[in-house]
Amino acid sequence: MNKVTYKDYGFLGLLTLINILNFVDRSLLASFANFIVPDLGLTDTQFGYLVGLAFLFFYSIMGIFMGVLADTLHRPRLIAFGIALWSLFTIASGAARGFISMGVARMFIGVGESILTPSAVSSFSDRFPDSRMGFVIGFYYMGIPIGAGLSLFIAGTLGPVIGWRNCFYILGALGLILAVVMLFIRETPRRIKLEDNNEELDDKLNFTEKMKALFVVLKNSPILIYMILAGVIIHVTLGGVNFDQLWLVQERGFDRAEIATLAGVLVLIGGVGGNLFGGIIGDIFVSKFNQPRSIFLFWIALLSSPFVVIYRLVDAESIWIPFGIFIGAFQLGCFWGPVFATIQEIAPQHIRATLVAFYILTLNLLGLAVGAVVAGMSIDYLREANVADPYTWSLLGLGIFGFLSIPCFYLAAREHYKINEVRK
Repeated sequence: MNKVTYKDYGFLGLLTLINILNFVDRSLLASFANFIVPDLGLTDTQFGYLVGLAFLFFYSIMGIFMGVLADTLHRPRLIAFGIALWSLFTIASGAARGFISMGVARMFIGVGESILTPSAVSSFSDRFPDSRMGFVIGFYYMGIPIGAGLSLFIAGTLGPVIGWRNCFYILGALGLILAVVMLFIRETPRRIKLEDNNEELDDKLNFTEKMKALFVVLKNSPILIYMILAGVIIHVTLGGVNFDQLWLVQERGFDRAEIATLAGVLVLIGGVGGNLFGGIIGDIFVSKFNQPRSIFLFWIALLSSPFVVIYRLVDAESIWIPFGIFIGAFQLGCFWGPVFATIQEIAPQHIRATLVAFYILTLNLLGLAVGAVVAGMSIDYLREANVADPYTWSLLGLGIFGFLSIPCFYLAAREHYKINEVRK
């Protein structure tokens, strides 16, 4: 492939900026939980549906179709359409007056946002060598901690001043500007790997044929199965994190603006550090030590696991609460680069975006959506049963469930070792 140029890094920077906006948009509802839940009169179960199923069902299901489109259509124009769609309904979110109107807006935001990552990741694979993909995707996925951190910072600083509705309006307007910018970006020439077969035929596969090709790849790759399972388990835990602001205010007694601002700073610093660390060190594991990225994720998950328990059980004055928020953001940041780099290495070119979309579907629909809904229902159930600290016990249970990702990463690494032995 051609040498990587400053234009390629500029392209990476632009899509990372859009991904930041994407995750500010996605996270703002959870960040404003202590403002929106009482304003709209929501139960915890309803809030769980809004941050979970209402958004993620459409985001995940439509992501498969968008992945197929990204394998065939002009990707920058496709991204521009997605940004415009989610931005218009972000504005509609600011005008919501109850559960139904907010739910409808979240559904269409999910459809719009489902376009971005399959198109972006497949474009990166055509611009950058495989040896740099861990860093590239880790950099792109800095959009998660920066976006989530900024959304909390906005909730803690701008929210009390201009109100949560105006924050949604401003965010939607910024998105429409970036949609126009994407219309002027040229398509990236698609790169065919030497090992891909029947290139001319593969580019013409229809949706059904791409789905068949996808499941053939999954069937023949235990590594992918274990990585998908680990990601789903982690995202079930993350579904509960949508309730963190409610937990911190209602059961630990923090001021809603102050804790949102503090959490925003911690998530931003920890998440960005994790993304860079995971992308760079994950690449080093492969290039310098001939070790799979999955064994790197195994050690990160194992070393982080005690903090999941500790920070849920301490008092508000304890240093373990901010440290736990930081470690959680750092661990998640380490996840993205190694995972998506592994997928891109395994995926044939003709279904690369489709496989990314499928992985995102499983993470969000089976992970985040389930975790958010289960957390909301559990909190309401424990409250009705007069159990003290329903947020604490519900979120702690989901956190402990996340420990099951550790053996999954180990099993994925073992499959890598088997493949390496065969090649020797």
